[in-house]
Amino acid sequence: MVGVAGPTARSVIVRFATGTLMAIVVAVVGGYFVLRSVAIDEAKQQTRVRVKEEAKLVGATVTDALLRGSGKAQEAVDNAVVGRVLTNSIVRVKIWSSAGRVLYSDEHAEIGGHYALDRGQLHLLRHGGAEVEVSDLSRPENRLDRQQGRLLEAYTRIRTPSGTPLLFEIYQRFGSVTDQARSLLGKLAPPILGAIGLILLVQVPLFWSLMRRLQLGYEQREGLLANAVTSSRRERRRVAAYLHDGPVQDLAGLAFSLAPVADDAETRGADREAAVVRTVIDRLRGTVRDLRALLVDLHPPTLATAGLEAALGDLVSPFPARGTKVELRVDGGDLLGLDTQALVYRVAQEAVRNVLAYAEASNVSVEVGVADSTAHLLVADDGRGFGPETRERRRAEGHLGLSLVEELAQQAGGSLTIDSREGAGTRVRLEVPIR
Repeated sequence: MVGVAGPTARSVIVRFATGTLMAIVVAVVGGYFVLRSVAIDEAKQQTRVRVKEEAKLVGATVTDALLRGSGKAQEAVDNAVVGRVLTNSIVRVKIWSSAGRVLYSDEHAEIGGHYALDRGQLHLLRHGGAEVEVSDLSRPENRLDRQQGRLLEAYTRIRTPSGTPLLFEIYQRFGSVTDQARSLLGKLAPPILGAIGLILLVQVPLFWSLMRRLQLGYEQREGLLANAVTSSRRERRRVAAYLHDGPVQDLAGLAFSLAPVADDAETRGADREAAVVRTVIDRLRGTVRDLRALLVDLHPPTLATAGLEAALGDLVSPFPARGTKVELRVDGGDLLGLDTQALVYRVAQEAVRNVLAYAEASNVSVEVGVADSTAHLLVADDGRGFGPETRERRRAEGHLGLSLVEELAQQAGGSLTIDSREGAGTRVRLEVPIR
């Protein structure tokens, strides 16, 4: 019986490589977002330091006249901002009074505007420090900054010469932050990918060698299994032939030879002796019948000589004597090879044996068919049925017939399903590819 083909080394390597590439993609994409988050946090920290440095630079040009809206004071601050602060990344600088009035902006149209400062900004004006956050461009004070795109704003406190606290604020392009993330990823990606590639170069040959060994072992086990099945079939035939030609014939002859002895005892009036001899004869004949049934189990002669349908007919022949209606239908049995016929018969034999022993069925059907290069067997009865716990109990008691034929079906590349419920009968279905 041919077993299921095992996985090839090539297919396993392909699956291994595919899984590895997917892991690399996940690692790269996940790493990008992690590094991007790290880069944003790092950029915020750098911006926090930078706003303090720029505040010192611009604060040196701030005078108390800026509080009164002096044009010269604004011009002095503007010269410092335009000449030394504004860059490709820093696109806006503002200075606020504690009342929320814009005292200076490099966008002059914003100067003089009044907006409410939030709680964080007011806290910073009182206690100092620096804060960084993503700009909310929907706020009114940022309406002229929206064309710059997404921005990161940072603010800190500066003082006029008289000690009046002002809020110094810079706006940085958010794209510069993501550029840092891409730059960091670009620097880290080559060594990471190179390391993964080196691991693959080392692992794949080892993995290939291991899979070849596993496949060779699998093929050897399949060969041993096939030899074991062939040897088992040969041994069953040998034992069947020995029983048929030896003990069965001897016991049948012994029963035949004892018949005249019983007749002679009855003629002499020794009824008691005759009864004993008749009892022995009946038991010998019963033993012969049991042995002949065993011969059919070991090696059904009609399977090889008359075919599958005749062998199944012999198998279900005990049902009518029990008052059980039986239906046998075999279509395409001649299309099946000897191994497939033997498997179909073996499964049917186990199913029929269980029906005879446990089912107490009124109707039994055995159907064999061929469709789509697959042989089908269905043994159905309307008997007592059983639940999963019953099968487990029988298995624990050593009744392994169904489990054994289930393994035989799997080894042949097929499947065996058993559908049974208490009081609803049992259906045993075999599907096996035609070899």
